[in-house]
Amino acid sequence: MSEIRKFNTGASRDTNEGKNDYEGSLSPLVIKAYGDYMTKHRKMSDGSLRPADNWQKGFGDNHFSVCIKSAWRHFLDLWMEHRGYKSRETIDEAICGLLFNVMAYYHQLLVNRKKDK
Repeated sequence: MSEIRKFNTGASRDTNEGKNDYEGSLSPLVIKAYGDYMTKHRKMSDGSLRPADNWQKGFGDNHFSVCIKSAWRHFLDLWMEHRGYKSRETIDEAICGLLFNVMAYYHQLLVNRKKDK
């Protein structure tokens, strides 16, 4: 049995033992940069803004293929920048684009698994 944390205010809390530490596992700098990237890319070519969670609807029957092909393009840009070569975009755009595609791929994978249960 876990020990209860008691505070001098009289409040008590369960321990953190065995619980996810999102604050320690994630970087606020990365989350901010990724949020800025996503906000920038909400703007459509016609000037309209799509909802921030629009990507969670998926990219049709070829969702995984769309994500992996785009991820490879962003990874190539990242690799080029890493090696000191000019890419299609900045290293920040490449990293965030890669994060986006990995997130979209994994999101759909998890959604599909949940449906299968």
